[in-house]
Amino acid sequence: MPLEVVAKYVAPQWIGFIVASTNDLKNGMTLDIEGQLWNVVEFQHVKPGKGPAFVRTKLKSVMNGKVIDRTFNAGVKIEIAILEKREMQYLYKDGDDYVFMDLKTYDQTSISADTVGDAVNYMLENTDAIVAVHEGNPLYIELAASVPLTITYTEPGLQGDRSSGGTKPATLETGIEIQVPLFIKQDEKVLVDTRDGSYLGRAN
Repeated sequence: MPLEVVAKYVAPQWIGFIVASTNDLKNGMTLDIEGQLWNVVEFQHVKPGKGPAFVRTKLKSVMNGKVIDRTFNAGVKIEIAILEKREMQYLYKDGDDYVFMDLKTYDQTSISADTVGDAVNYMLENTDAIVAVHEGNPLYIELAASVPLTITYTEPGLQGDRSSGGTKPATLETGIEIQVPLFIKQDEKVLVDTRDGSYLGRAN
């Protein structure tokens, strides 16, 4: 089914939605459902022995993070929101907001803590990020898949820890606590997965 683009002008860029079908669904897409934006977390095409095929989805609200299950009939039309993704750099915290600078225009934008979400756990000043924008409103923050962060506190390890496979808590410079191998020491810099906060290894 061909995709039909429906756009409306919102300065300074064209923003709108794409009319597609449930056959075009992909994880990470943002759907416009009755004026509300939902990210596709997962989906499954189901072809029962009897009755019409359908698509079972798990959707996460862009605005409040609520997760719902929703079923669509196969092949029905859906609206995929067109999001503008801007390259920005986190500058500093201003009260409850976080100030980012557009790397192309150098314009500064304040983004609420709710919009920044869990990304705050992995951001230092001057961290680059992608900010998804819809109709001029920041929706969410995307960071690199992994970031290097310094451990500010962890208990000392013991000899032989490297082969034991155990872990211990460690506090990073952003304040988040993660689990690291027992041989990792305080003040070491480690790579952290920004999707789930897992330890990936020592940073070079």
